[in-house]
Amino acid sequence: MIIVAYNLKYATTDVIKLKEEDSIMEVLKVSAKSSPNSVAGALAGVLRESQSAEMQAIGAGAINQAVKAIAIARGFVAPTGIDLVCIPAFTDININGEERTAIKLIIQPR
Repeated sequence: MIIVAYNLKYATTDVIKLKEEDSIMEVLKVSAKSSPNSVAGALAGVLRESQSAEMQAIGAGAINQAVKAIAIARGFVAPTGIDLVCIPAFTDININGEERTAIKLIIQPR
């Protein structure tokens, strides 16, 4: 599995390769300072290419921006007949050697 992680705060991309099939899961990392419109545009682009995406957010502000971005992205892809659904979950991530709990939002077409 190849995971492409976009850091929307710093506009960088990290590619993480994992052992599995050649499937791709796009991971959008959202911060409280992320622009919902920018995240929505990135999300819509990812969904048009790979049919599913994952967003990760830590903290109330970041989750707020992520949810707003999903609502905006729904409007971006609706004219093409795509209706998005969001599946929330918890995930543990490692930041600077410290284990943190993040909210993972999986976005897929209905």
